[in-house]
Amino acid sequence: MEKFTQVSDISSVPAMVRKALELKANPHAHTVLGANKTVGLIFMNPSLRTRLSSQKAAMNLGMNAMVMNIDKEGWALELRDGAVMNGTTVEHIKDAAGAMGLYCDVIGIRCFPGLISREDDYREHVLSQFIKYCPVPVMSLESATRHPLQSFADMITIEEHKLHTTPRVVLTWAPHVKALPQAVSNSFAEWALASKYDVVITHPEGYELSEEFTHGATIDHNQERALDGADFVYVKNWSSYKDYGKILTQDDSWLLTNDKLKNTANAKIMHCLPVRRNVELSDEVLDSPNSLIMQQAENRIYAAQAVLKELLEGV
Repeated sequence: MEKFTQVSDISSVPAMVRKALELKANPHAHTVLGANKTVGLIFMNPSLRTRLSSQKAAMNLGMNAMVMNIDKEGWALELRDGAVMNGTTVEHIKDAAGAMGLYCDVIGIRCFPGLISREDDYREHVLSQFIKYCPVPVMSLESATRHPLQSFADMITIEEHKLHTTPRVVLTWAPHVKALPQAVSNSFAEWALASKYDVVITHPEGYELSEEFTHGATIDHNQERALDGADFVYVKNWSSYKDYGKILTQDDSWLLTNDKLKNTANAKIMHCLPVRRNVELSDEVLDSPNSLIMQQAENRIYAAQAVLKELLEGV
């Protein structure tokens, strides 16, 4: 594997999940592979699980990990080719990414969307520039449009808890106090569909995700109907894709409660975290025996470890 930015960068989701579960069973089996290797984890935005799980994954493989919060510790980056840098930017991304590639064997980059221009965000300018100018493999730690490590961990978690081959997996929109990216939702739909699950996406009208990520899923604006018979319910807020970056409603009737789950197939509940308790999800659901949020968080380690192993083996 030369890079990891989306589900199409791997040949098979089930096969990759099996590799991650093998690593989970024996996390230190490949420390020779990472010996004297370094991963650079570059964060342009805040992180808790992605940062710590990626560092832990690198350590499990015997790698060194260097972490840089570039928004606080680095120079202001210029992203435009041919720019006359007589303003506030200090270093061009081609120089920064090029230098990072000299210091590291793998680079992980986390960059959020601006939620102002859909065109700018969906062309993934920051991520693509790192891939272009960095001479080593690049893995996405979340980008403007996708969060593949999170979704990979989600597929591991579903595999561990599913009761039949093709579970009914429901992605439901939830209210939030601010506009959030579509990245986690896009990516979850993309990976769940690639896993051949029965995928249902439910949200208020106007919150349709790009068809690039949802082709093959059932779209339902009636949450109660969508939840009927669900084996897994993934809860996430996202802002509008069509009316880009906008909050169209903050309807708290979409808050998931135990009462709403009565007609599911005793569904397991998932959320990527962080979560606004009692805004996106009620305490009673988050703290219930059916909640998988901690299992998802743990599996972030083995998702990252499996990806790092594939990237090292491909060098």
